[in-house]
Amino acid sequence: MRTPFERLNEGVRLKVRLQPNASSNRVDGIYGELDDCRIKVHVTTVPEKGKANKSLLKLLAKFLGCSVSQLTLTKGHTDRNKTILVTGNADPVVETLRNWFAKECEKADS
Repeated sequence: MRTPFERLNEGVRLKVRLQPNASSNRVDGIYGELDDCRIKVHVTTVPEKGKANKSLLKLLAKFLGCSVSQLTLTKGHTDRNKTILVTGNADPVVETLRNWFAKECEKADS
């Protein structure tokens, strides 16, 4: 399985599957398989006027330990499948994602 993130020259690209209007805000595992796996994220906000997208960026910033200003939604503004670019120092972001992804893969194997 490929990871839902990729290190680039300008930072890290994340592939996300957003579930708006959820019961809680959380990063909730892996969505999909093989070449199109994504980070599954739930937010409580409704998908109107970009509110869910803003909540997504805020939650991801907290999860990744970076500022919201480092995150840019580059694809999927009105779709559940989104692509996000994280700029700045990519090393801690990649480390956080690798650790998280390894734990999620262990859960899936058990």
